[in-house]
Amino acid sequence: MAQINYIICAYIYRSWIEEYKSQRAFALDHNIEESIVRKIKKTAKQKDKMDYNIPVKTLMKICESRDIKLSDFFKDVEAWSQSF
Repeated sequence: MAQINYIICAYIYRSWIEEYKSQRAFALDHNIEESIVRKIKKTAKQKDKMDYNIPVKTLMKICESRDIKLSDFFKDVEAWSQSF
């Protein structure tokens, strides 16, 4: 199960957070706390040291802010993880 948490966080970080001007801006634009962005980043960068279980509610907020369905998000994560 830890692997899936890492994959989700890595996808969010590498696909979306990295290209933002700041973690704070990403948090504000996606209606989440900046501390959550830090947890996602830490999990994405330190696969074996941190295992953040990202809540579905948080995923929903991020997806709603990006105007994508949660089902499409998981399809994108799956496709991305195949090339990872």
